[in-house]
Amino acid sequence: MGHPSPKYTAEFKQRAVELYRERGCTYAELARELGCDAGGISDRVRRADASGAAPDRNPFQMAEEPRGPRRENDRPRTENEILLKAGAFFASRQL
Repeated sequence: MGHPSPKYTAEFKQRAVELYRERGCTYAELARELGCDAGGISDRVRRADASGAAPDRNPFQMAEEPRGPRRENDRPRTENEILLKAGAFFASRQL
């Protein structure tokens, strides 16, 4: 089977964009050097350009922060839906 995708930190992503801009090399050359995918670097450069963030701010840090609380809320929401469905099922069976 396939291998899981590696998770890169926001600092790694920002540094890859900085290196690309500083060196002016191709995505493939930089990807070989960093040990990651060229398509990922091009995507990160495009996202950094589209975000319009100041050069000293990390646009990837902003994108990663909201994921944690959203995932934390997904489980209680799912559990609540299951309980509501079970309650409705048993309520209809007792009538």
